[in-house]
Order: sequence, then C-alpha cells, then structure tokens
Amino acid sequence: MLLAAESTGEAGHSAAEAVTEVVLKSGWFLDHAYIIPVIPAIAFVLIMLFGKRLGRVVGHGAYIGIASMAASFVLSVGCVVQWIQRVNSGSAEGEGHSALGRLAGAVGRSLVPMAEEGGEAHAKAFIAPVIKSFAWWQSGGTTFGIGSHADGLAIMLIFVVTFISTLVQIYSLEYVRGDRRFTHFFGALTLFSAGMLAMVLAENTIQLILGWEIMGLCSFMLIGHWWEERANSEAALKAFWTVRVGDVGLLIGVTMLYFGADSFSIEKINAWALTNETGTRIVFWTAMALLCAVIGKSGQFPLHTWLPDAMAGPTPVSSLLHSSTMVVAGVFLVARLYPVFWIGFSIPDGGINPLVLIGGITILISGLLALVQVDIKKVLAYSTVGQLGYMIMGLGAGAWTPAVFHIFTHAFFKACLFLGAGSISHSASHHSFDMKKDMGGLWNKMPKTFGTFLVSTIALIGLPPLAGFFSKDEIIDYAGHNGYEAFMVIGLVGAFLTAAYMSRTMYLTFFGAPRGASAGLHADPHDAHGAAPTMEPIEEYEAEDAAHGHPHAAHGGDAHAGPHESPGLITVPLLLLAVGAVFAGYLNAAPLGEKWMRFEKWAEPSAEGGTFPQLSHAEFLWSKAAISIVIVLAAVVVGLGLSKLVYERKFLYGLTRRNPVAGFVYRFLWNKYYLDWLYERVIARGVAYPISKVAYWINQHLLDGVVNGAGKFSAGSGRWVYKWIDQRGVDGIVNGSGLTAKGAGGALRGTESGRIQQYASLLFGAAAIAAIALVLYVQAK
Repeated sequence: MLLAAESTGEAGHSAAEAVTEVVLKSGWFLDHAYIIPVIPAIAFVLIMLFGKRLGRVVGHGAYIGIASMAASFVLSVGCVVQWIQRVNSGSAEGEGHSALGRLAGAVGRSLVPMAEEGGEAHAKAFIAPVIKSFAWWQSGGTTFGIGSHADGLAIMLIFVVTFISTLVQIYSLEYVRGDRRFTHFFGALTLFSAGMLAMVLAENTIQLILGWEIMGLCSFMLIGHWWEERANSEAALKAFWTVRVGDVGLLIGVTMLYFGADSFSIEKINAWALTNETGTRIVFWTAMALLCAVIGKSGQFPLHTWLPDAMAGPTPVSSLLHSSTMVVAGVFLVARLYPVFWIGFSIPDGGINPLVLIGGITILISGLLALVQVDIKKVLAYSTVGQLGYMIMGLGAGAWTPAVFHIFTHAFFKACLFLGAGSISHSASHHSFDMKKDMGGLWNKMPKTFGTFLVSTIALIGLPPLAGFFSKDEIIDYAGHNGYEAFMVIGLVGAFLTAAYMSRTMYLTFFGAPRGASAGLHADPHDAHGAAPTMEPIEEYEAEDAAHGHPHAAHGGDAHAGPHESPGLITVPLLLLAVGAVFAGYLNAAPLGEKWMRFEKWAEPSAEGGTFPQLSHAEFLWSKAAISIVIVLAAVVVGLGLSKLVYERKFLYGLTRRNPVAGFVYRFLWNKYYLDWLYERVIARGVAYPISKVAYWINQHLLDGVVNGAGKFSAGSGRWVYKWIDQRGVDGIVNGSGLTAKGAGGALRGTESGRIQQYASLLFGAAAIAAIALVLYVQAK
C-alpha cells in the first residue's frame, strides 16, 4: 500500500495526490525540528557575551556549548524515533509502546532479522516529509520562508552532527585546556554545528545558503584559531577563498532554480526538475553551477587543495570538519536536490557524467597523495577527500542510498581517526603529527587509542564486518550495476590505495621502533630550516612552551613526560565513536539480506511522491564483494610489508634520489601535482599581478594626479591671490590711502604758521568764495 503522509508548510503536495493518502501524525519532535539548530545558535551568543565573565561557573563558555549540543542531540533522537514510527506506521510496528520502547524496538529490528513483510522487494511507501515554513520576509510578490524540512536524509544527518559535535566538544575540554582563546574556540565550534544543522533542515534554498555560509565563516575562524603562526592564517585564508570560488556556483545555481521552478522551496524545485517542462538544457547548466559549489565545499578535484591545509586548525576542528559537517555539505546538496542532478546529468543513462567523473578522479588523486604524506593528519585529510569522492561518485552513478549511508558510517570512523591522531599528539608525540620523526612503537603505550584507531582503520578500508564495508562496497557494486563499469574499477583501485596508505600509517604510528618524541626525545624547536635536529629531553621544552604562552603549552605537571594513554575526556569519545565504526553498518547490511536494510527504508524517498526519481537497486552478491575484500587484504599485506622493509630494514632506501623516474614521481606527488603552484604562482599571480599593476597606475596617475594637481592649483592660486589681490589690491589700497593722507598732510603743513594775519586772509578768502557760490546758486534758480 502506498502511503502519503500529512505535511505542513508552503510546499505543495499535488505530486502525492495520485496515491492513496493516509494522514499520519508527525509528532512534536518532527514538528519542532527547527529548534535543533536554534539552541546552539543561542548558545553561541551566550558564550561570546558571558563565557569569560562567568568564568569557571560555565567552564569559560565550554559548558554552555556542550549543554546546547547535548540538548540538540536529545531532540534529534526524538526526531529519529518519531520518523521511524512514521515510516513504520503502515504496519503494526511501534504501536502501544513508549517513545523509549519504540526507539529500542527500532534499533533492535535494525540489528536482528525480522519476518518477511508483505510487498515487493523494493516497494516503498510514500512518506511525505514534515515541512514547517514561516514567512520570513516579502519582496514584491515573493515570500521568503524559514522553517524545517524533516525527512529521512535530514533526520540521519542531524543525529550524526549532534552526536559527533557533542563528543568533539567534550574531547576539546582536555585538548585545548589552557588555550589563550578557549572561550572563542567553543563559541565558533558551537556556531559551526548550528550552521550545519540549519543547512540540513533548510526548507528552502535561501535558508540552505545561510547555513552554508555560516559554516564557511566558522571554518575560517577555526582553521586560523592559532593565527599567530603564519602557516595557520594562510591556511584559513586559502580555505576561505577556495570555497568562495565554488560558492559563486551555488548563488548562480540557486538563482537559476528560482527562475526555473518559480520557487525557493526545495520540495517544489525537485518536483519541477522531474517534470522537465523546460527541457534538460536549463537543468543541465543549473546542475553544473551547483556542482561548482559541491567541488569547492566537499574538496573535490580540482578545488581539493584547501582541505589538507585545513589541518592547521586544532585537531577537534579537523575531526568535526572532516567527518560530519562542512565537507559533507556538498554531498548533502547533491542528495537533497538529487532530481536536478538526475535529470541534468542523465544519470540513469549510465556511461559517464560530470558528477561521477569528478568523484572518480578525486578518489585516484587523493589516494596517491596520501601515500607520500608524513603528517598523520594530512594522510587522514586526503583520506577524507577520497571518501567524499566515493560519495560523489556514488550519487553520480545512481547509488543514492549507499552514498548517503556512507556519509553516516564515515562520520563515526573518520571522527575517531582524527581524534585518535589528536590523542597521539597530546600524550605521545609532544604536539607533533610527523609520523616518521615523532611516532612509532605506541601500540602498547596507548592501548585505548591504538584499539580505537585500528578499528576505525579497518572500517575505513572496507573490511567486513565493520561499518565501511557495508557502505563503500555498495557504492562500488551499484556503479557496475547501473552501467558505470569503468568507475567500478576506479572504486576498486581506490580501495587498494586506501588500504595501502592506512597500513603505512598504522605501521609508522604504532609499530616499529619509537622515534623522536615517542622515544622520550624531541627535536630542538630552534633548529633552522631542516638542519639535523638535536635530541633533548622533552621536559625542557614543556617548561619553555609554558613560559612563552605557546598555544600547545603543557596542561600541567608531567603530562608529556613520555608517551602514555590520554585521559578519559579524550579516550571516552574515542571508544564511543569506535562502537559506531563497528555497528553502524548493520543498519543497512545488504550481505545479510533485505530484512537488514533498515536505513534504505527509513532514508530513501519514494518515487511515488513525485519529488524523487525511481532508483535501481543492485542485488548483493558475495562473489562480487569477494573481489573487493581480496584487493583490500592484498593492499594491507603490501602496505605493511613495504613499510617494514623501507622504514625498518632500509630496503630501497634512497631510491627516489638514485632513480630519476622514481624521483620525478615522488616529487610530483610531494608537490601535490603542482596544483598549488598553478593556483598561487600562475593563476593567482596572473590575475592579481595585472590587477595590482592597473591599480598602481590608477593610484599614481589618476588618484595621485588629481590630488597633486589640486595641490598645485591651490598653491598657484594662493600665489596669485597673494601677489595681485593681497599685495597689490588690498595692501595697495591701504598703502595708497596712507600715502594720500601723508601727502595731504604735507601740503597743508604750510598753513599752520601761527600768524594771525595769514589765518584772517584765509578766512576772508573762504568767505568770499562761499559768497560767490551763493550768488551763483541763487541766479541759477
């Protein structure tokens, strides 16, 4: 039976009218899902305003952030319970039980096979999303809404984001203890999660852009958290501007979607794309614009270069950014607007399309780059790039559910791997991430870190029965099933590379002889430019770091006196994430039969709603999976064997210096295909230098010319005014009147003789003249 659930909001539901409609209660948690991102957003404001003022009462703001993420996690669990109940509402499942009972039953049913349910193998009931939309503002005849779009995809991601964000913040209490910007770190980390949650629950594309850009801003602040070091500030700027290049595509794509679908509503946009009333060309170019945003945000070729450099930020940031937030935002965009890409790139036709091509290239280039890295975090960063490539390739090959499920499983083991690297740096390698210089022989000194790192590595390389096998192997299988055979081969090659570089990482970190800090020694921090380091006891440098306020200063006592296991605030999150790396795959365990594929039932939308395409599902066969398993096992043997021969027995040591071909390949990979050189030395300079030259000419000849000309004109005008008006005009009149008065006085001086006869004659003469004038005046009248 097909079910159409009641949905609230402006999004139309005409697509569901063709199916039998049954009104389903959505529940309080689903109706109020929009509260989930609001809580950490409010917490961010409280942290920044009152975190430092309240001091230890709120852990300088840290406890506010942790409490907000924990509260959002509880609400997300409520959403999970009610969504599962909503999906299962067509049967008697979940009736007559409490919310806790329904949750336990849902988890139990996902892990234990159930009796066969009625219906066809892949028949799916149409369950409409729970949409809440409120008028935000209006412009002309367009209403801009804000609200929530809760469906299986969104519910899965808000659960993962809130769970991992909570663990990362708890982990950070110890990792950044004593940091000079402790409060600001937790504020930015909390807002970062709020931005991701807002994007995931976005009801429309405007709200999606809002959450998208909040993450971009927070990533800039967090990557450059220790901005005093030039490399960190440059990495933050590089990440910010590289992602901005892709974001131009997002703005263009959203604009094209609005004019095509006449709406910002995601539900209406998907329905418009599937109806294909305007032809595929407009949909194709819209998908291409959005793909630019995906490439930038999710670190796909050729804009992947920012993502490894983002390791400059604190390790908890790397863990959150690379596991479940910013880098999967691009993958989420494709999954959320999948009909646009489905129609625009003709995904059901097989062969090749831009989405699957970008994903395939990214898998290969990232795997090769990871093989030559010595920084453990950069190895994991390139691993993230490759796993994102699998997700993008899967979506491009029609493997929507495996790709989305890989987001889910990848979040657990990748977060665990990054936090494990931070645990090693914190407690064993004196804040170093260099595997060749400061690690080795740690497996028995850090048993919890080693165990969780090993479990997550097995999950990452895709060996059963851990989580990665159930998602990544399905992506490879679906690629072959849907007519993308070449990319199935690329997926298998990528699996080999992943297993090889992770085996090398495990060996250099945990096996072999201890080196550098792991042996209780540390290179002199003042050695210049690669000179041979002197090895001195670690304690001296701890005291020096603390005295100078180094961001990684010792957190008290002999915390770094030698390699040892990390404290509980670090190891407990590792253990919880490792549990997820083990069991998360059983939510969609195709090898165990369809009865175990609960994630597909809960997350994959039905085509019956008119807002999602009809997907083709590959049948799992152990004969196909065995190929992948054998390839991975072979890569593990090769990776461990070569590592032991090269790094312990010095076999082939110095080959890259002796053999020109090997040297060229190594330098080509070490310089990251010279893409940074191309972007920074050619493209950036090719754009920036001419612009700067034009700007300099304008400044010198136009702006300065106007200013200098105005100055010269003012100076000339002043001289003319001084000479002709002041000196010869005003001063001339004043001086002339003085000379006239002086002359007149000199002429009249002779009349002042003191003789009475002279005065009388003058008086008589004056009277005579006056009389004559009077006679003349009278006669004239």
